[in-house]
Amino acid sequence: MKRKPLLITMGDAAGIGPEIIAKAFRDAPAEMAGCVVVGDVATLRRAAALVAAPLALPVAQLQALADVSSVPPRCIAVLQKCELTASVPYGLVSDLAGKAAADCIVWAARAVLAGEAVGMVTAPIHKEALAAAGGWVAGFPGHTEMLQAEAAAFLGKPVSEVPVRMMLANDELKTVLVSIHMSLKRAIEAVTFDNVLQTLRITHSAVSASLGRPPRIAVAGLNPHAGEGGLFGSEEQTIIAPAIAAAKAEGLDVCGPFAPDTVFMRARNTPAKPGEFDVVVAMYHDQGLIPVKYLGVEQGVNVTLGLPLVRTSPDHGTAFDIAGTGQADASSLLAAIRMARQLAG
Repeated sequence: MKRKPLLITMGDAAGIGPEIIAKAFRDAPAEMAGCVVVGDVATLRRAAALVAAPLALPVAQLQALADVSSVPPRCIAVLQKCELTASVPYGLVSDLAGKAAADCIVWAARAVLAGEAVGMVTAPIHKEALAAAGGWVAGFPGHTEMLQAEAAAFLGKPVSEVPVRMMLANDELKTVLVSIHMSLKRAIEAVTFDNVLQTLRITHSAVSASLGRPPRIAVAGLNPHAGEGGLFGSEEQTIIAPAIAAAKAEGLDVCGPFAPDTVFMRARNTPAKPGEFDVVVAMYHDQGLIPVKYLGVEQGVNVTLGLPLVRTSPDHGTAFDIAGTGQADASSLLAAIRMARQLAG
């Protein structure tokens, strides 16, 4: 039986998404075998022309997912699942690009949920472009929320009953976030007993599946020095520690809360010094993402936990400043593809 394809959404047409997809097909044909790009054929042809040297890089428009089996190596297989009525300039926010990116994401998610593909890897989108697109697209600040809504609709549940979390991972460090895309003020308000405990449960379940054993979970505090016994804030004592205790009572291997400025170093896994923990739960977006990105975005992968589908993405954005120059690095996209295949089994 032929293996189902892995879908790659093209991302924002004004950014580096199409370019890194083209480079991945050019430079890693074996890893890209069985991958189908959900996007705009003309946009992918523009990207292929940008990076084609020293090899020709044809783009094949598929009529159905099953047609990917007939596509030769280094040929970009594309399903046209969005509409771009005009070519989108590189590096500029575009409502057309925002709408096209969202249409691709929704189509790919529904295909994976329907069992037509093993998973999806999403190239970067631009949040301002989503907002500029208006309509239903503007209601979603990013991939995570859009995919959560699609999963909830598929399961016939309210969005609130399909909790998801973001994990950023590379070979040295994994972090999971209690809150995702919101202001810092709202993120602090989101540090509640229920949210922290739910994050610990989701982390335990998802990382156990990938490791093949229960993970050692460290929890970062919210305040400097994890509150220093209440001197710098009480959230560690009144919210985070009780959630950790509840998780331990359920059998989870959880420790903390630890000082945020040292816990990530303790969890970092290198050949010279294995990490003390398998994953760190961080209280808000930048607290967890800065340490992983500092280690290098080239191998970083964003994984959405809690969905009834496999979704990964590169650890970087649309990079409007270099879009169209041919400078973009496809390493993180390839790492995301490898991670998706691993999670899909």
